[in-house]
Amino acid sequence: MPETQPVTTLSIPPAVRFEDFGLAPDILRALADQGYIHPTPIQAEAIPIVLQGRDVMGAAQTGTGKTAGFALPIIQLLLAKASNSASPARHPVRALILVPTRELAVQVAENVKAYSQHTPLRSLVVFGGMDMAPQTVALRAGVEIVIATPGRLLDHVQQKTVSLAQTEILVMDEADRMLDMGFLPDLQRIINLLPKQRQNLMFSATFSPEIKKLASTFLQNPVTIEVARSNATADNVTQIVYKVEEEAKRDAVSHIIRERGLKQVLVFSNTKIGASRLSSHLEREGVKATAIHGDRSQQERMAALEAFKQGTIEVLVATDVAARGLDITELPCVINFDLPYNAEDYVHRIGRTGRAGASGDAISLYSDKDERLLIDIEKLIKHNIAKLDIPGFVAPSRGSRRVGSERGGERNDRSSARPRRDDGDSRLSPSPSSSSSPSSSSYQQRGSAERSSYRTGFVPRQDKVDPWFLKPYEPSVAAVPASNRDQGNAALPGAATADKPQKNQVAALLGGSPKRGG
Repeated sequence: MPETQPVTTLSIPPAVRFEDFGLAPDILRALADQGYIHPTPIQAEAIPIVLQGRDVMGAAQTGTGKTAGFALPIIQLLLAKASNSASPARHPVRALILVPTRELAVQVAENVKAYSQHTPLRSLVVFGGMDMAPQTVALRAGVEIVIATPGRLLDHVQQKTVSLAQTEILVMDEADRMLDMGFLPDLQRIINLLPKQRQNLMFSATFSPEIKKLASTFLQNPVTIEVARSNATADNVTQIVYKVEEEAKRDAVSHIIRERGLKQVLVFSNTKIGASRLSSHLEREGVKATAIHGDRSQQERMAALEAFKQGTIEVLVATDVAARGLDITELPCVINFDLPYNAEDYVHRIGRTGRAGASGDAISLYSDKDERLLIDIEKLIKHNIAKLDIPGFVAPSRGSRRVGSERGGERNDRSSARPRRDDGDSRLSPSPSSSSSPSSSSYQQRGSAERSSYRTGFVPRQDKVDPWFLKPYEPSVAAVPASNRDQGNAALPGAATADKPQKNQVAALLGGSPKRGG
């Protein structure tokens, strides 16, 4: 049964410093370069326990520093076996960190690299959507710490470009998200590849019953660290919800961005097409925006994230693929264009703002169809979110939002405004000289159809009709010489009589009678 050690922020004295944990000077130097002096509650509680070699289940709010909570002690433990040798054999994979998404993998890898920059330890991040060749070269050169998504790691295992036989520490970050994404079979395959004797760490913002069940299968007497109430949101994030009609949501987002003067905002959409459409709408409104989702290549997503971090993009519209692991310093605002279907995703979404003690705003839009989702969110976080009206926002009228209908109406108006062509129009009425011909009657029919179509505002397609098809059917009787009739040849096949016209010969291939030999 897991040992529970709940911790609150008040239990960690503010005077605690990283140097009090006995970390190596090289690690403390890297922390000083980052400007870190005092640990967060999850770090202060987790680091000593991980250094003892114990298995850990760590739960903390998003943005409270879970990554450093396991990365720093891992680096400290591996320093004893660090080597400056260039031989790959001296740099086996000793620590494996599994994450659900590419964005989170990149973030964790950047942190690990920053904390270990003054040590001989090597680290590498591997994820899908990129060429395997550079990853293969780095793996064969030897790395001690691998940060990977499960799918790409198994690709390398299958290609025999990585060995996990000497792995001493396994970390599952955002394990609940990995289960949501269907990684459970992959996780079980990876666990079976690892040595039986190892240290296991599991860190996440939330711990569902499914996660606890998974933890019981491979964690050995873990210490459960929970620095805040499960599924809680940060107190320094102001949460607001606005009720808006579904058709007016895009206009509401652009209004909020303009009125608040936001220059860096993350907007979440539930669907890929919804993210693309919202991004295009904001672009038309003069807002620098782009979208990231699963249909965009990894290079495009990384370029968009970098542009957003640098400030060249003001609004980043994303699906939940970016809800985990996206770390933007001092991100002032997050907008939920769609309420998430999974209430726990709401906690992760708004956790992108208000990080490291900074304040932030979390704005959500909802319509009548989202009432159930909002109730589930408030039930999960055990907090009633303030429901307000958007200041100064007037939703466009229903008729003006129906663009297709409006354009169709304009076409009808233009059609009805045209002068009607009377029967005397020379382009529609045939000349008197041609009124008696078969073609003239068909021409009059087409002219009448065109005139009636102009009255209704709709012009049907008129195909040309060959006048030959308008003639009445006239059976033809072939002329037969009188001599043939006198000679009694009427009884012969194919011969014509007064009562029976002559039949034309038809080839057997076309259905006629084949010739018979005598």
